[in-house]
Order: sequence, then structure tokens, then C-alpha cells
Amino acid sequence: MGLSAPPQGRTGQHESSNAAAVRPSEPQRRYLERGLEEPGGKLPLFDRAGREVPKKTIEACIAHGWAEPWIRNPIKPDWLVCRLTAEGFRALGRTPPGGAGR
Repeated sequence: MGLSAPPQGRTGQHESSNAAAVRPSEPQRRYLERGLEEPGGKLPLFDRAGREVPKKTIEACIAHGWAEPWIRNPIKPDWLVCRLTAEGFRALGRTPPGGAGR
């Protein structure tokens, strides 16, 4: 079982080393933008229609560094309560609060 190398862009650089190549998908953007409206950049557990935000969307945002786990919910420990990171603000074209951010 071999491991494959990360995908490379046209310049031969690994995609993961080219931050400009990675942008949030539309569902990820909708999720992240909700943190712009909340104190501390808190991200929602539910979308505007009241449906739970897919765990896949949340985990992808964490993997890209746009969101970070914030607090644990003792009643629902499987829920990921997250907040925007400085990189998340930048991915949305915004300046992180306080300049450089977290």
C-alpha cells in the first residue's frame, strides 16, 4: 500500500504549499461567513434553514486552517463548536480582528 505524493500545480509546486490555490467551496464559504456576524468568530452548528452543518464541511474548514475547535459541548460531545481563525478571515477577504489575529 503505497502513499502518493500531494497533487502538483502547473508550476510544479505542491498545491498544499500554494495558499492562493485553495479557496473555500460555496458551502464552506457560507459556513465561514456566518462567523463574521458572531462575537469571537463563533461558527454555527446549524445553517440558516435550521439543518445541521455537515460534519464534512466543518472538518474540511479545520483541515484548511480556516476554523478551529473552540469549546466542547458536554451535552453533545460529537458536535464541533468552532470559530474562525485569522486564516479564515483572510480566506473570506477580511482582516482578522486585532490585526494579525489568532
